[in-house]
Amino acid sequence: MISTEDLRFFATVSSVASLAAAARALNVTPPAVTQRLRLLEERLGVRLVDRSGRRLALTDEGILLAEHAGRVVEEINSIADALAARRDVVSGHLRILAPLGFGRRYVAPVVASFRAQFPEVQIDLLLSDRPFHFREETWDVLVHIGELRDSELVMHKLAPNGRFLCAAPAYLARHGEPARPEELSRHACIVLKENDEDITLWRLTPALGGRAASVRVRPSLTTNDGGVAREWALGGMGIVMRSEWDVAEDLARGTLVEVLRQWRLPPADVVALIHTRQGRSARTSRFVEQLHEALKPVPWRAGVCTSRRRRKNPMSPTGSDASMEHSTSNHH
Repeated sequence: MISTEDLRFFATVSSVASLAAAARALNVTPPAVTQRLRLLEERLGVRLVDRSGRRLALTDEGILLAEHAGRVVEEINSIADALAARRDVVSGHLRILAPLGFGRRYVAPVVASFRAQFPEVQIDLLLSDRPFHFREETWDVLVHIGELRDSELVMHKLAPNGRFLCAAPAYLARHGEPARPEELSRHACIVLKENDEDITLWRLTPALGGRAASVRVRPSLTTNDGGVAREWALGGMGIVMRSEWDVAEDLARGTLVEVLRQWRLPPADVVALIHTRQGRSARTSRFVEQLHEALKPVPWRAGVCTSRRRRKNPMSPTGSDASMEHSTSNHH
């Protein structure tokens, strides 16, 4: 005999990479997970998990049970959501996956506000710059920035976000400013590893139209942390490609300078991705709505547009200002 709690338990176990991770998700000890799994296998008379390797691997029977458990748990959650909606109550478990830096700055405050408004919602916020390494069953809302591969997920645009190539005035004073994209290959470039993109291939399009350019840069510094990449750029270590949300204030202050201003990079809009089955969840839709409202007006554009029209000329010994006109492409 198998109970609803057994199905919930195994649905959690099958959605993570290890029994230790399952213990963290269930808020119990690893031995407790192992013992409960063993008892479940004894009751069913089949082996559900192959314990020979380091990573959790399901047997054929385990895969079958996981599929059925996922569907049953989903239906139970849907029933609970429907009953809560009748009472106009937002409740349940909400799992959010967001990028590291953006998540800390913009998503975490909304999570705190949302939890204060809806105290019956339990929220897990996971921050990672490699979101697609997580199984879809482990999150309800995915906040994503940048290129999005083909997906059946439902997308909600949260805010426009451009990308810039930029460097510190000190770096440009020492090494000069590239006039054409192909000159980037001769510069020190700072590269960020994120989202499984081809990180050393930078694609640019002329702002006034014309033939696009693709440049294979040779990175002098590489990191998987956007904050570190920005700090290296601020320290004059090279040219970096960063999202508008992260460097808009630096560009406005002049601590970073946009290079190749007559060229545009592909935009990296901020979006929320949800599963099709989550469309009816009040907690999911309410959170996405609240996050969208929190990003209006767009924080990285409010108050910086005027100041970004002027930039210090890093090649001038007096640091005199030169006029700069800039408009960000926001299609998507």
